[in-house]
Amino acid sequence: MRFSRRAKCGARYAEQDIEDSEQSPCFHLKHQTVIDIEIKHRYTSTLFEGQAKQTVVRLVVIWGGFGLMAGLTQHPILGSNDAIKEKPLSSLEDKGVESGGGQTEKDMAPVTGSSIHRSGSRPQLDLSKAAIQGTFEERDPTILLPNQSDHLSHLALDIGGSLIKLVYFSRREDQAIDDKRKKTLKERLGISNGCRRSYPVLGGRLHFVKFETIKINECLDFIYSKQLHCGGMDARIWNPDAPINENAVIKATGGGAYKYADLFKERLGVGLDKEDEMNCLVAGANFLLKAIRHEAFTHMEGQKEFVQIDQIDLYPYLLVNIGSGVSMIKVDGEGKFQRVSGTNVGGGTYWGLGRLLTKCNSFDELLELSQRGDNRTIDMLVGDIYGGMDYSKIGLSASTIASSFGKTISENKELEDYRPEDISLSLLRMISYNIGQISYLNALRFGLKRIFFGGFFIRGHAYTMDTISFAVQFWSKGEAQAMFLRHEGFLGALGAFMSYEKHGLDDLMVHHLVERFPMGAPYTGGKIHGPPLGDLNEKFVRKGTEITAPVPMDPPGTTGLGGFEVPSSKGGTLRSDASALNIGVLHLVPTLEVFPLLVDPKTYEPNTIDLSDHSELEYWFTVLSGHLPDLVDKAVASEGGTEDAKRRGDAFARAFSAHLARLMEEPAAYGKLGLANLLELREECLREFQFVDAYRSIKQRENEASLAVLPDLLMELDSMSEETRMLSLIEGVLAANIFDWGSRACVDLYHKGTIIEIYRMSRDKMQRPWRVDDFDAFQKRMFGSGDKKPRPHKRALLFVDNSGADVVLGMLPLARELLRRGTEVVLVANSLPALNDVTAMELPEIVAEAAKHCDILRRAAEAGGLLVDAMVSNLDGSKENSSSVPLMVVENGCGSPCIDLRQVSSELAAAAKEADLIILEGMGRALHTNFNARFKCDALKLAMVKNQRLAEKLIKGKIYDCVCRYEPIS
Repeated sequence: MRFSRRAKCGARYAEQDIEDSEQSPCFHLKHQTVIDIEIKHRYTSTLFEGQAKQTVVRLVVIWGGFGLMAGLTQHPILGSNDAIKEKPLSSLEDKGVESGGGQTEKDMAPVTGSSIHRSGSRPQLDLSKAAIQGTFEERDPTILLPNQSDHLSHLALDIGGSLIKLVYFSRREDQAIDDKRKKTLKERLGISNGCRRSYPVLGGRLHFVKFETIKINECLDFIYSKQLHCGGMDARIWNPDAPINENAVIKATGGGAYKYADLFKERLGVGLDKEDEMNCLVAGANFLLKAIRHEAFTHMEGQKEFVQIDQIDLYPYLLVNIGSGVSMIKVDGEGKFQRVSGTNVGGGTYWGLGRLLTKCNSFDELLELSQRGDNRTIDMLVGDIYGGMDYSKIGLSASTIASSFGKTISENKELEDYRPEDISLSLLRMISYNIGQISYLNALRFGLKRIFFGGFFIRGHAYTMDTISFAVQFWSKGEAQAMFLRHEGFLGALGAFMSYEKHGLDDLMVHHLVERFPMGAPYTGGKIHGPPLGDLNEKFVRKGTEITAPVPMDPPGTTGLGGFEVPSSKGGTLRSDASALNIGVLHLVPTLEVFPLLVDPKTYEPNTIDLSDHSELEYWFTVLSGHLPDLVDKAVASEGGTEDAKRRGDAFARAFSAHLARLMEEPAAYGKLGLANLLELREECLREFQFVDAYRSIKQRENEASLAVLPDLLMELDSMSEETRMLSLIEGVLAANIFDWGSRACVDLYHKGTIIEIYRMSRDKMQRPWRVDDFDAFQKRMFGSGDKKPRPHKRALLFVDNSGADVVLGMLPLARELLRRGTEVVLVANSLPALNDVTAMELPEIVAEAAKHCDILRRAAEAGGLLVDAMVSNLDGSKENSSSVPLMVVENGCGSPCIDLRQVSSELAAAAKEADLIILEGMGRALHTNFNARFKCDALKLAMVKNQRLAEKLIKGKIYDCVCRYEPIS
């Protein structure tokens, strides 16, 4: 027998299947405790309303790094079969809890509290104020342990000579609402609550922070302010008075782990558990290469190009870590590696010689000098030897360096006669070429095609990466490529983090990670917001409710992007990336999955528009910045127009403008850039400044106006023949898609008429053939030809777009027609608000209102569990309802106008498994993304093009042209 229960520890969740068998893997885990505890079970059903029942339940606890898993033995009320003894209502603090062996908790732990005694490495289980939160009907009630804190740090450090790299984990994610609709949906789609991992992968965020080592006290203050040495703010919020564990440790690597151990003990009361530096480097690199889609990139002649790494084909590879010296590590798999070579000429050599020769005071200053240097005044080139000619016989161009610093031999000059800029560049090239050549020779020696470079020396510096890349390409004759990692500075810290026994990251896949870029990441966390431009000290800082932003207003001669001037092209000049904020916060979302109906997920590219074209990039940046004032107005109005909302609106505008300016300067700064990424960045930035739903009131008004005319539309449709009705329905979807607050042309229309007037005008202009018109092929699939009638589709996934007329007068009537034909319909909507897009939370209410006027929608909605809480009159008996095909709603897992089908919600993935028709509607989901996507089932893509440039580029048409693209299963 198998059953599932959940334990909730503070803000931590875990799920585990408990199998009542000796073969169950959970009963063979190292850290397991079986106890009986008394819990107040508060039922919210009418049967037990107002009652509090005291119950003894058996809790099977498997210790994990970030939580615990619990199984409840069976109980008549809870749905179990083991005999459970009733106990009188009493306090857990005052009475011992009976254990499986008859021993009381008092025998195992001190009288204070109700915690189980633990070994030095095992966390305590604090049962004080434990309660089951659930309903009579709920099969998997939540156990709340509000005072549980597991003292295992969520922090790891790499303390180097120049920088401290810090990786920490926060578990404060938005919690899903587990209502009756969700329960019905899960049962229909066969979604299990069980999790068969030996310990959980939990939702949360991985943060990356850097501090200068000479400012280590700032790092200590940061750790203390977030209570990272005590398990983070999550644990302290639940139990602020809990004593700090004297034996608590933080994983650390690097030389500073030894040098500063006493300081950490003195300031924070924690020890540093030193981890081997090379182990950490390899573990960090393996994780990044397997888990982050756009982690690796090449860098040639100033151009960054991201490389997709196939996890299956990752090993073996050469990892070249360039710190003070250089280590070259051959990596054959998880935990399988060996140092095969190295060189003492590395970053320390560059910094040491550079400091002696140029008198620079910092490594960054030396790199800055190299940007303005000309190595031809110092290095002897092939052309200097051969009279300006190439040595083509052996493949050497005139500009190839024949001897670093060689020209200084023949010139009667002293050190002060040479520019520090030229010396710095010559040094940089000498060392980088040397490292690149030795690395390639070692790769050749072991037959390795992939060479990844990382370490303090690189620091995202364009000159350095270009020079290493040139050396590898030159010596390999183009057969090998140098590759770099976006998180290269954090390899050691990330590896140290993963050295915790139960870190919860090893089962993560690339689709579980979403990288976001809050203002201030990665150098600061919490409530500090800083534009990723120029001086890192420029930050948005929250003081109480006030946000100050040291960002200038638009002066004359700027682009208007928040007052930041877009840098002009530097031609062949390369810039340093050393101070750029190129990495964000990694959100761990274990519930995300790859959409199972993609033909080939590996080659799938969601973005239709290629923003590597600079003119394309500039155009869309102009569109987004032009839309910004109206968006800010809507956002501020959605929060009541308060002074606080106005300040936040101003800060949002400046922050998003800063993002745009940063990306205009370097489009690949945040990874591979597509239009979908830009639109999602805007929504994330809105949410960061606490604008949850900027178009809330507008959506509500448009929904009400559209629902008012829906009955008349349905009557008109029902008077038509089947084939005529289908054409009218598709026309209705295309016409209603005109309502899009993300389109400037459509926003202008809103000022010229009411929603119904605009809809009728749009319908009147529906004339075939459309610019892309596959309707006849779709109609043939639906109705066949002659006497041959095709079978109806089993299940259709309808990806809906905008609120108001778009969903009410367009997609709902189409869904109704499919239901009439016996096809199950799943409406797929956003998990979070974006512009005026409808969300999965809003759809059930819209469906309930529509169902008041339509028996087909009502029966299907009841069958799909959408009307559980809705006040809808019961027009038919339950027997008829049980045989109806269901209408369901699922969330898509994102909060953007576009959708990346490599990362969708688990409920959408489950719904897709029996689907044989996909309908993608709207510009964001069918044009900006997924226009070229191929599926394992029939697909229909419907949209009105509301942007002239997109119409010209994508379909060679004009604004307001329509797309009806049908792609049958091959």
